[in-house]
Amino acid sequence: MAEELFIPKFGQTVEEVTLINWLVKDGEKVEQGQEVLEVETDKAVFNVEAVDKGFIHLGPFNPGDVVPVLAMVAVIGRQDEKFEVKSPLPVEETKLLVQPASQPARPADIRKPVESSQSDQIFVSPRARKFAAEKNVNLKLVTPTGGKGSRVREQDVINFLSSAPRISPLARAIAHQAGLDLRTVTPSGPHGEITRADVEMALTRKASDKGFDSGEKKIPLPDLRVKTRVPLKGMRGVIAERMGLSARTTSRVTMLMEVDATALVDLREKLKTEFKIAWGFAPGYNDLLARICALALSQFPYMNARLNSEVIEQIEEINIGIAVDADKGLYVPVIRDTDHKDLQTIGTEFRQRVEEIRTGAISPDHLSGGTFTITNLGMYDVEGFTPVINLPEAAILGVGKIIAKPVVHDSQIVIRQMMTLSLAFDHRLVDGTPAARFMQSLKNLIESPNDKQLMG
Repeated sequence: MAEELFIPKFGQTVEEVTLINWLVKDGEKVEQGQEVLEVETDKAVFNVEAVDKGFIHLGPFNPGDVVPVLAMVAVIGRQDEKFEVKSPLPVEETKLLVQPASQPARPADIRKPVESSQSDQIFVSPRARKFAAEKNVNLKLVTPTGGKGSRVREQDVINFLSSAPRISPLARAIAHQAGLDLRTVTPSGPHGEITRADVEMALTRKASDKGFDSGEKKIPLPDLRVKTRVPLKGMRGVIAERMGLSARTTSRVTMLMEVDATALVDLREKLKTEFKIAWGFAPGYNDLLARICALALSQFPYMNARLNSEVIEQIEEINIGIAVDADKGLYVPVIRDTDHKDLQTIGTEFRQRVEEIRTGAISPDHLSGGTFTITNLGMYDVEGFTPVINLPEAAILGVGKIIAKPVVHDSQIVIRQMMTLSLAFDHRLVDGTPAARFMQSLKNLIESPNDKQLMG
């Protein structure tokens, strides 16, 4: 009997993925654990592995299709077997839920709320209510088949979903971060879906309406010999889109500050000696800086914020993201509630996330929900740089190499371990002086580290 291959659940917040590329051909023999499919969430690109060995028979899904999680996309079995949709739902409903590229989506239909004799009361069948809750559908927007005052049935919800244009998770996330109403976006995809380019165009028009010229002009390219071409898609595409959006939508200001990290270096050496065997790892600078940033953010909560449309939201949770470079690109695993965790827990979780990234097992849940990011390039001998804000966060801290330098200390010229910090922040959310106070707090915590405070 053929084994069914489903789109796995990539964490609690992921409901659909965009199919990037099949890594195998239809009918090809595969081994259990072999990577057969590349998909994209709004956070990163992941590979789906074969659940069994045998011959893989692909479903009717093509690159660019938006597919819900847990949807069956292929079967693995004998060479003479075929892909067949098996679902408790009727075939028509299955097609609407999966939405392969071969079935064009119809233009968006903005419906009016259901009217009834009682102000906001809506008559809904239990199946329709359950299905609407699963798909996050506002039942007030669903028109019942029987007209005004009729009960909303499950098929009515399905019809409503099928009338809306499809959109990739990344495009949806970009629109959400920018506060863009998707009803104002004109789909241009080959099958009626909203693409990232559509969202970009809508954001450009929105900026132009406000008096800003954000249009990008193509630079003419000289006729040169090209050694290689790398498509701007997959993980590279995600990074390009997010960095470009950050540069276009934020009012970024960068502050540089040189700090004396001598005491921090001494503390790290002390902790390495005391805890390397007991913890199973030597505490690193990223661990210490994550703890330091969490303490500073607790003192200056306006830096732990985001912009939600026209509202600045200070976030109660302090979730520190630490940038990690991997073969496929840049990842930012998030240590949640960093201010409530001790140094050992922070270090343990960070190393677990790095190992998950290395093996391709990282969950989107561990890449989302950050409120502040640290990016450290000191190990590459970089002394200072201007980092790009990781939307929708308000700021990001760049960390340079620790360098032994002659400086004036206690009225004498001595050799001290100096480090350059670069704080990039969104001036729409935070002014220069408050950001400087936060940076000064980081400086004080680094130059005069409290052992007990940093250990947690």
